[in-house]
Amino acid sequence: MNSDESKSSVGKLALLGLLLAFTLILSYVESLVPFFMGVPGMKLGLPNMAIVLVIYMYGGKEGILINALRIIISGLLFGSLFGIIFSLSGAVFSFIAMIIFKKTDFMDICGVSVIGGIVHNIAQLLVAAYVVKTSGIVYYLPALLIMGTITGYLNGFIASRMMVLVKNRTGSFARH
Repeated sequence: MNSDESKSSVGKLALLGLLLAFTLILSYVESLVPFFMGVPGMKLGLPNMAIVLVIYMYGGKEGILINALRIIISGLLFGSLFGIIFSLSGAVFSFIAMIIFKKTDFMDICGVSVIGGIVHNIAQLLVAAYVVKTSGIVYYLPALLIMGTITGYLNGFIASRMMVLVKNRTGSFARH
């Protein structure tokens, strides 16, 4: 590895570390902000803006790593084992959906983030229905779809602006 590759690797690792810290801060802020829109456990999905940013800046491997670390660390710090399980269920499916839609180039970063928000909510709803052994909670689906769309768009919009700032500040990044 030459000197330029070494600097590039260190810069990438440093930026990924900062993005992980950013996701943890957003998870903490989200845990402090009371947000109740008629659905128990509904959140704004603030950390998703950083996850979408990682996916677009570096790709899927880095995105899944940051997402998994964020869920585990924030769950241990601010949540519970039960919360980690629910978060992981939503994160796995939403991450897969976001990667698929990003690769198709059918949508921009905002659209991919919306897909992530919607799929995350659907996956968590299905897990919750399985855990409580009732399909009655499907009643929450319309509210979850609406909020997943709104928060997904806003998180994607903020991530797109952050990507421009990071690119301007660092000069470039691995891939977009």
